[in-house]
Amino acid sequence: MANTPQARKRIRRNERRAEINGNRLSRIRTFVKKVEAALEGGDKTAAAEALKAAQPELARGVARGVLHKNTVARKMSRLSKRVAAL
Repeated sequence: MANTPQARKRIRRNERRAEINGNRLSRIRTFVKKVEAALEGGDKTAAAEALKAAQPELARGVARGVLHKNTVARKMSRLSKRVAAL
């Protein structure tokens, strides 16, 4: 168990940050799922709009340290490729 005041504070802080980061990750996944749903439906305009909305969310995830830069680059590349193929 944490013995120092600083260690106790870190535990409290880590719990709060974990909740916030989990919410951010969930929000990002929702945006990506909207793109994938539009792709499954075969609607190119809806997929392009969903991708346009998902792009800043993914970038924000990188900026906040929730996702790795290369992970987001890979996801964006694959989604863009699928939208363009419609």
